[in-house]
Amino acid sequence: MPSPSSSRSLSRLTRSATLTVAAVCCTLLVLPASSGAAAPASATDTAAAPRIHDIQGRTRLSPFAGQRVAGIPGIVTGVRDFGDTRGFWLQDPRPDRDAATSEGIFVYTAKKSPGVSVGDALRVTGKVQEYYLGGKELGSQSITELTEASWEAADTVGRGKLPDAVRLSARSVPKAYAPDADGGPPGSGGFGGGSIEDRTLRPNRYALDRYESLEGMRVSVRDVRVTGPTSRYHDLWATTDPKQNPTPRGGTLYGSYEEQNGARVKVSSLLPPAEHPFPKANVGDELRGTTEGPLDFEQFGGYTVRATTLGEHRDNHLKRERTRKQRPDELSVATYNVENLSPKSEPAKFERLAEGLVTNLSSPDIVTVEEVQDNTGPDDDGTVAADKTLKTLTEAVRKAGGPSYEWRQIDPADKADGGQPGGNIRVAFLYNPERVSFTDRPGGDTTTPVKVEGKGGKPALSASPGRIAPQDEAWKASRKPLAGEFRFRGRTVFVVANHFSSKGGGDLDGDQPMEGRFQPPARHSEPQRVQQAKLLNGFVRDIRAVDPNALVVAGGDFNDFPFSPALKALRSGHALTSPMDRLPENERYGYVFNGNSQALDHLLTSPGAGRPDYDIVHINSEFTDQTSDHDPSVVRIRR
Repeated sequence: MPSPSSSRSLSRLTRSATLTVAAVCCTLLVLPASSGAAAPASATDTAAAPRIHDIQGRTRLSPFAGQRVAGIPGIVTGVRDFGDTRGFWLQDPRPDRDAATSEGIFVYTAKKSPGVSVGDALRVTGKVQEYYLGGKELGSQSITELTEASWEAADTVGRGKLPDAVRLSARSVPKAYAPDADGGPPGSGGFGGGSIEDRTLRPNRYALDRYESLEGMRVSVRDVRVTGPTSRYHDLWATTDPKQNPTPRGGTLYGSYEEQNGARVKVSSLLPPAEHPFPKANVGDELRGTTEGPLDFEQFGGYTVRATTLGEHRDNHLKRERTRKQRPDELSVATYNVENLSPKSEPAKFERLAEGLVTNLSSPDIVTVEEVQDNTGPDDDGTVAADKTLKTLTEAVRKAGGPSYEWRQIDPADKADGGQPGGNIRVAFLYNPERVSFTDRPGGDTTTPVKVEGKGGKPALSASPGRIAPQDEAWKASRKPLAGEFRFRGRTVFVVANHFSSKGGGDLDGDQPMEGRFQPPARHSEPQRVQQAKLLNGFVRDIRAVDPNALVVAGGDFNDFPFSPALKALRSGHALTSPMDRLPENERYGYVFNGNSQALDHLLTSPGAGRPDYDIVHINSEFTDQTSDHDPSVVRIRR
């Protein structure tokens, strides 16, 4: 699954493409040298001025979209004077009595400095636009903006006193997330619903409607808990309802398609970073006091408080976990997504991954690793071998006091398995030869499918390692599972490393955003993972058809949730079970996305494994300083 950072990059590129036209329009404005403000609106324009709540209207779409409006009165409540999307927020200090209509709006000045200050009273003339970040086709909600704008001072509106901020809290944000646009209940096949754009907002009924009714207005949160750590882009996620599906470590659990957790809100800052550095916060930390500013909307992020006042960071000292050492008669199998690892990665990343494997995971016997890149990393030069990547990782483990891991993998075809362009990510096995042995059997290559054979009444792989159905359409532009045959204390163990297709993000084939205009959102990527799950399930059934008590472990980044159709397909016919299910429900997570703690990585076992001991080791996803965006997991099986 793509991280928020990859999604953000696409959004900025798309916005930059849009700037070309907008910037041309803005160059037509005449800016007085003394004030930096645009040319004043005419008296004729001012006489016909609607109010901001008229422009925003009672739905998500402005009734004035595409029209020029003149002399719009308001107070500047926030200024964004950096990047390619500069502008300011304007709010009417004289609101109407309709809770569905927002009193705030963003005035977009492209790359040009707005030249205004918080507290300025203005009358603005411009064109009303509904802007879709990343493009309308991706399913995002729009932002109602004024573009090609000019303005003049308006002392009659008042200066200096900002409109009171609307408090976001457990009481003011409804529990229900969004209206259903006649698409059936969430989770009913992933086909999604229709658009909710033209529906009258019901801010007392739905969380998304509440936020939309406040778009562009000053809002505040107080004494909030961080549920998504500070990102490289200096933003974080917090919850306005600490009782909404909390995890033991301070996060908010995403436990079903119906638990979107509408109390989550993103926080970024409009304050000068030199004077007000953004806090480096982990999950479970707090922003004490008041955080307030205009409410904006971001692609793949949703509603965001652009803070003009930022609460004080309270560090609650979240600790990285360590799992126990496996006993002599326990086989430990771990899975770890190492996030685009290659020799181009910083040496510190290899060192920290090694520390995690040795110290936090207690040197597992077998590790399925995902997102191992080729020897030249993102360079698109035709390289597919990854021996240098894996050698650097295993040497780092040895230097950290761990075992001398050996590895097995199969190179993919160039640019055939998705992931970062040129990186050729793949799955691989690491194993400790002092604890387990690998059964090498020739014949495994990029395109040859591994088969299950019966030898003396026992199952065996036709090739070890071998790829499962690598030419099946289900694996198009996706990683192919790698099957391997191991031996532990005299027993054969079949392990399959997996990295199912991505949920997307900025991709037309990806899932629609949770906070988007289509409700429920369509999960376009889901059918491919369901087909992948069926192939893996069939492979495990082939093994168990020869020996019902065979020991199989399927691990990896399945890019889907425990309650998803893909995971249900994996468990079909009891071929595999999820030891994670025996954890307390609020502990079933190892990935944090948009402030939701969720599970994408899994270790599934066949009935022959008995009742394994399962642990998700939280060392990455909840921390602003992370080696990967995934937490590793480990399962221990007694022999």
